[in-house]
Amino acid sequence: MTETRETPLTTAEFAALGNGQVAYLKPIMSDELARIFPQAPEIEPGLQLFALLSADGAPILVTDSREAATANAWEHDLRMVSLH
Repeated sequence: MTETRETPLTTAEFAALGNGQVAYLKPIMSDELARIFPQAPEIEPGLQLFALLSADGAPILVTDSREAATANAWEHDLRMVSLH
């Protein structure tokens, strides 16, 4: 039996979907680093980086390697999803 809802998800419910289970990889430029990771030190502008973000968009880690970000997600049993 499948349960259905007559009301849509609240903003908080939608944001919590997949938390602790799902992460996504976002390519970013080092110029964007402070916006996503305010505690990060300043680094050279114009570098390609990869941010691993939780399902609700909270930052998990930043690296200069897609492979390192993917390995970290696997290490923490996070399912990676694509953004379109």
